[in-house]
Amino acid sequence: ALGELWFRVPETLKFVYHNRLKEWVEAKDLILYVIGQIGVDGARSKAMEHTGEALRHIDMEARLTMTNMAIEAGAKNGIMEFDEVTKEYLEGRAKRPYQPVSSDPDAEYEKVFEFDVEKVELGVAKPMSPDNYAPLSEVAGTRLDQVFIGSCTNSRITDLRRAAAVLENHKVAPGVRLIITPSSHQVAIQAEKEGLIRTFLAAGAAWTTATCGACLGGHMGVLGEGEVCLSTTNRNFPGRMGHPKALVYLSNPAVAAASAVTGVITHPSEVLEKMPAGLA
Repeated sequence: ALGELWFRVPETLKFVYHNRLKEWVEAKDLILYVIGQIGVDGARSKAMEHTGEALRHIDMEARLTMTNMAIEAGAKNGIMEFDEVTKEYLEGRAKRPYQPVSSDPDAEYEKVFEFDVEKVELGVAKPMSPDNYAPLSEVAGTRLDQVFIGSCTNSRITDLRRAAAVLENHKVAPGVRLIITPSSHQVAIQAEKEGLIRTFLAAGAAWTTATCGACLGGHMGVLGEGEVCLSTTNRNFPGRMGHPKALVYLSNPAVAAASAVTGVITHPSEVLEKMPAGLA
C-alpha cells in the first residue's frame, strides 16, 4: 500500500464551438465532423475540452454523446465546460455536494480548434473508420440490410424519443432489420412509460434488453459477409459489428430511423417534415 504509480497528465486540446446547429443536425453529427477534421489519432493521449456558446443549445444527453466519442479521436478523456445546462442536469441527480471545476483564464492549451457549428451538415462516418466523415448527401440512397439504434453513444431516452418521432405511423422497409437497444434498464423503463416501445414494435423494429448487443458484434444483430448497416454507435472498424467484410456507416438516431423506413440512407425530413417541438 506504500508503493507508487506513475500517471501522465495529458495535454489539453480546446474545441470552441460558435453559433448554433442547424435543423436536424445533432451533437453526433458535430463530433463526427470534428473527428473527421482531426483524425482518429488527432487527440491521441490528450484531453479534449469542449466549450463555446453553441453548447448552450446542446442538452446534457447530447453532450454525453460527444464526450463518449473522445476515444475515437484517440483522447484520454472528453470534458465539457460547466454551465447552467450541467447544473440543471445535476439537480436531483447529484448524491453529494459538489464544487464545479473550470479552466483557469490563463490556462495553456497544446492547440485550440474553433468551429462554426452552423456550417456543419447532417453527416455520417463511412466505412471503415469514425474519421471517414461525409455529408449525408454524399451517401444518400445507399442500400441497407440493417439499422441499429443503440449503444452507450446514442440510445439514451432523448435519442429514442427522436427515433420514435420519425418512426411514428411508418413501417420498416421490407428486407431491412431495425434493431433498437436501450442504453440502460432505466432508459428501457422510461421508454415503456412514454409508449416509445409500442411505436417501435408497431413499425416492425426488434426491441432488445439493455446491452452492448450489436455494437461490438456480440449478439442480437451481428452482421454477415457483405451486409451493410447504418448504426448510431461509435465505431465502424472492419469486423466491429460482425463479419470483416460487412460495411458500417455511423449516424444520428433520426437519420437511422428514417433510413430504416426507406431501406436506404435517407435524410429524416423525407420521412418526417419537422421534428416535434422539444425534440429538435
